[in-house]
Amino acid sequence: RAAGARGGTIMHGRGTASKDAEKLFNITIQPEKEIVMILVAHDIRDAVLKSLYDAVGVNTEAQGIAFTLPVDNVVGVGKRKPAPKTEGDEKTEKSEKKDTKQEQ
Repeated sequence: RAAGARGGTIMHGRGTASKDAEKLFNITIQPEKEIVMILVAHDIRDAVLKSLYDAVGVNTEAQGIAFTLPVDNVVGVGKRKPAPKTEGDEKTEKSEKKDTKQEQ
């Protein structure tokens, strides 16, 4: 939350990693785990990821991992300003406009 995240969703999970994976990554993999999903704006993504890594990353007792996935569309959450456009966004928008014209 200090990095700007407003909350998250916690799910219970069960891993299936082998002992070989533990050796490869040099970590202990617990079969029972909690999965935390946090949806944040692009402009605070890196700060939230770093905060998570510092608090519960592989160098802590929790030995957690964190990663990001792009989210193209969301409904049902509060209004926020759009994330800043990146270099690839223009190409995607042009491609989507082209696809729309072809469908018409």
